[in-house]
Amino acid sequence: MSGAQTGLAPSLEDVQRLAEAAVAALPDWALQAAGPFLLRVEDFASQEVLDDLGIEDPFELTGLYDGVALTERRHDDLPGPPDTVWLYRRPILDEWIDRGDVTLEALVAHVLVHELAHHFGWSDERIATIDRWWD
Repeated sequence: MSGAQTGLAPSLEDVQRLAEAAVAALPDWALQAAGPFLLRVEDFASQEVLDDLGIEDPFELTGLYDGVALTERRHDDLPGPPDTVWLYRRPILDEWIDRGDVTLEALVAHVLVHELAHHFGWSDERIATIDRWWD
């Protein structure tokens, strides 16, 4: 990573590369089921997104799936904006430092997979039955 090589925090581009590597490492069935989606990395969610979600502290949101879950789509839906998985660099880095027991690559992959699970229509509760990340 360029940031790590210079002694600086990983950049947006560094986290984007980690996220793209995590997508490339997904099993074929997951990539086929997901279909096309955009992958975006920003420092924080926009104030509008935070307000919509009722989140006051921008460090509380590490990622977001923005789109219509596959389970909610209908064959006669008109095309809309592309589904997007957002990863938020600063909250991810904050969690990574706080945890101290996981690589940044693993954390980025975890957040990405969590957001893709929302794309599949899974609730946080269902994801927690499969991915007990906090244990």
